[in-house]
Amino acid sequence: MSKFWGSRFEKGTSALADKFSFSIAYDHKLALYDVMGSIAHATMLGQCGIISQAESKKIATGLAKIGKKIEQGTFKFDFKEEDIHSNIQTELKKLIGTSADKLHTARSRNDLIVLDMKLYCLYELTMIVNKIAQVQKAIVQFADKNIDVIIPAYTHLQSAQVVLLAHQLLAYVEMLERDKSRLFDALSRMDTMPLGSCALSGTSLPIKREMVAEQLGFPKVTANSIDSVSDRDFIIEALSALAILGMHFSRIAEDMIIWSTQEFNFVNIDWSLCTGSSIMPHKKNPDIMELVRGETATLYANLNKLLILTKALPLTYNRDLQLDKPPLFESVEKVGDMLGLFTALFNTLKVNKDVIKAKINNESFFTVDIMDYLIKKGVSYREAHDIVGKMVKECLDKGNSIKNFSKSDLKKYSLKFEIDVKKLLDPQVSVKNKKSFGSTNPDLVKKQINKWKKSLNVRI
Repeated sequence: MSKFWGSRFEKGTSALADKFSFSIAYDHKLALYDVMGSIAHATMLGQCGIISQAESKKIATGLAKIGKKIEQGTFKFDFKEEDIHSNIQTELKKLIGTSADKLHTARSRNDLIVLDMKLYCLYELTMIVNKIAQVQKAIVQFADKNIDVIIPAYTHLQSAQVVLLAHQLLAYVEMLERDKSRLFDALSRMDTMPLGSCALSGTSLPIKREMVAEQLGFPKVTANSIDSVSDRDFIIEALSALAILGMHFSRIAEDMIIWSTQEFNFVNIDWSLCTGSSIMPHKKNPDIMELVRGETATLYANLNKLLILTKALPLTYNRDLQLDKPPLFESVEKVGDMLGLFTALFNTLKVNKDVIKAKINNESFFTVDIMDYLIKKGVSYREAHDIVGKMVKECLDKGNSIKNFSKSDLKKYSLKFEIDVKKLLDPQVSVKNKKSFGSTNPDLVKKQINKWKKSLNVRI
């Protein structure tokens, strides 16, 4: 076992202390990023004359061999080592000898771990953005395929008005686009290179931080060494964006759960995304969507964990910050799984069109259309609301329907009514009558689908 410290200690740490404090069990996920950063650092040390060019090349070559093993999955992590840094340092020394001892020149684990975490986030969050786009594509394809379907829309989970199914699906796409935007914002703020900040104050050695930044693809270096090693707001921001994304997935999952019940029966979720019952053989349970809803709590908890972890921490580095990794890794992995599941969901989801058509055969969906009819004829909103409310009350009390009203029946409620008002009692008419930008009008929804096809490069 190798440690980066200990020469002034009278004795080693206890086995229990090691077990409690070692991070290799989880920070081994950073291995490849640690190697990438170390190669860039060793190259810079050689070019700046801090170590010889020969030693620099020897270190970089050894690290490249370790990196190849990590990529191939053949690198054997030693879980008795303290962390990923010591793991790689030990392996490097086995490969190249004492030259490996010069790798840690002009850096600390404090700035190195921030570099590793930033490289991890930059890669993983970019992958998540790409996967969100795949879900959006699947939703847009599904919306285009079902452009003719009109569904009940709900407020307070009570029947409200009719809308195109595609219109609601595009609401999901809009939500996910904002999630992508939040992740892009987070990526732009974390894209600064911290290595060279060392423990907290920088170094007296003539390093060139910009050289390391250029090798690793960072546009700039961090401006304050204290801030560089002590803040984890870039992780908190990433977890916040992932938690909001999870919230949106949870809401979509809830719609799918409700719509797939026997009471609604709007959609059939593919068998591959459902489970059965151990006691009731007839059951087809939307367990995967329920678990998405449940795992959203994990995403919230991980955000809270980091906020609480960093609350009131004094500057600069504190060992508490070691615990920033498990919440981040877990959230990234959970979200990655959710993205794959939702792409599969919308690629296989089936719509029960006949069931939905029967559900919207209800005049209550068109009360606002009748109000708008009166308003266009000069009736105030308040009066129109009262008029239509009285009509609805009579229909409910007497078991009647507006479609059965004669012209004289209509005139009892308002002289503005003509028999043509009954044409509004039609789902197709209702959606076509919507004119405002962003509404459920079929022409406007088709334009939105075409816009998303173009922006997402969907081939349908």
